[in-house]
Amino acid sequence: METNQKFIRGIGQLRSYHQSSAVSIGNYDGVHLGHQQVIKTLIEKSIEMNSPATIVTFMPLAKEFFAGNTVVRLNPLEQRTELLFSLGVDQVLAIEFNAEFAAYSPEKFVSEVLINGLGVRYLCVGDDFKFGKDRAGDFDSLVKSGEQYGFAVSAHKTVNLGDRRISSGWVRETLQDNDFDLAEKLLGRPYSISGVISKGQQIGRTINYPTANLVLENVQYAINGVYAVRASIAGAEALEGVANLGMRPTVAGKQNRLEVHLFDFDKDIYGKKMDVVFLKKIRSEQKFDSIELLKAQIGRDAASARAFFRKTRA
Repeated sequence: METNQKFIRGIGQLRSYHQSSAVSIGNYDGVHLGHQQVIKTLIEKSIEMNSPATIVTFMPLAKEFFAGNTVVRLNPLEQRTELLFSLGVDQVLAIEFNAEFAAYSPEKFVSEVLINGLGVRYLCVGDDFKFGKDRAGDFDSLVKSGEQYGFAVSAHKTVNLGDRRISSGWVRETLQDNDFDLAEKLLGRPYSISGVISKGQQIGRTINYPTANLVLENVQYAINGVYAVRASIAGAEALEGVANLGMRPTVAGKQNRLEVHLFDFDKDIYGKKMDVVFLKKIRSEQKFDSIELLKAQIGRDAASARAFFRKTRA
């Protein structure tokens, strides 16, 4: 991230130096090729207007707030933000989607967030964008607000692969079908999840399968189970391994966690950032009656992952 890029956690953190913005609003889950085209246009406009390119997104996503843990997510917020910054966005405003925010009228959202908060000069949203209490605000009402307050409004252009519009929903479908090649085409990069390595329960070390543990936001991700992966630590060269993403029912896990066993690797990496690329599903997560049975299965999983990598190198 460049030093002048700003992550703004909540409306209350907005300051005068965040204003005069070119803005796009959306979930940006996955930051797929369609999102990337929007961001390219946004940045072009921001340069033309000498305004910071600003993405407004939400934590949790609106659907997650209303539907709870039944909504499938592609990336944690931190990774989403890093992807946006890597594409050249200047500012990311992550609004906490809670009961108070859900009750905002469309007029209050425009006034508090867009006008007083970001000093919007240009706004780009989907033509089906809805906002405010009871989803009463829409694209047409934003156009009217733009006429009233003096900012331009435009709609996202659709990006297709074949004859289908690229969307976060389509990416989720491909991952749940374990089609990682198609997911890569939709995302413009291999599908990955990143986070900071923390100390776990140390069970992996006791059964000779030490793992790097990434505690994730407590949401449902598009994938679940055991996978062959390549993982890079703090941007270094990627290492091969096997990973489990889920709740770890055998050890009564209470948090969604990504556990990665790297092959032929044993270094202290606590506190470092890890990016995990998912390449092939080995099995779904399951509960075992004992740690010994879990250990035996992890051995089989590791062997399956090693066989996959031998085949890809052949």
